[in-house]
This record gives sequence, structure tokens and C-alpha cells, in this order.
Amino acid sequence: MFHDEVISGIIKKAVALSLIAIGILAISVKEPKPYILGMIFGSSISILNFMLLGLSTRKAVFMKPFRAYNYSVGNYFIRYTIYFVVLLVAAKAPYINFLTTVLGIFVIKIVIFSNAICDSLKNSIK
Repeated sequence: MFHDEVISGIIKKAVALSLIAIGILAISVKEPKPYILGMIFGSSISILNFMLLGLSTRKAVFMKPFRAYNYSVGNYFIRYTIYFVVLLVAAKAPYINFLTTVLGIFVIKIVIFSNAICDSLKNSIK
């Protein structure tokens, strides 16, 4: 299908970035458990939502336009409801750090943005 190696590459980089952040947190913070749990929680939800986005997009491409629009909007609200629940749990649970959960949620976005910057730099050097 549509560049599955690109999607899997983004997910692999996101996992690697999350593991690096977890390692830094484990070394630099006195009580690292809530920070590490927040990072794991946020980044895993971010990766799962990215996979959900890919699946729903792949499915919507083969639908009629009106049905694809309704399907995409429905999935959009489902993904943001998942983010809302994750942030609510992170805010209420004392054993999960809220800020590292937010950082974990942005892992996929950071990877995609950094890939775009690297590709732009490579093209400007050529």
C-alpha cells in the first residue's frame, strides 16, 4: 500500500526517541518512575493513534466521497477523544507525570517534523 516502509520507519524512530527520553529521565531524575510511566503512556498512545490514522485513511480512500468524509470525521473525533482520556488520566493519576505524557504524545509529531527538516537540509545541500 502507501509507503508502508515510511510509516514503519516513523514508528521505529518514535520508539527510539521515546527510549532515549526514558533513558535520560532514568538517569537525571531522582524519582523517575512517574516520569517514565508518563513517557511510555503518552508515546504508546501517540503511536497507536498514528497507526489508527493510517488504517482509517487507507480505508477511506476506497469509499465514496460523502461516506469517506463522514468516516474520516468520525475517526477524527475518536482519536481526539482518546487523547482527551489519556490527558485526563495523566492529570488525575498521581503515579503518571502529566508533562512527560504530553511530551510522549508529541513524539510522532517531533519525528515527522525532524524528518521534514532533515530532508529539506539534504535538498538544499545538493
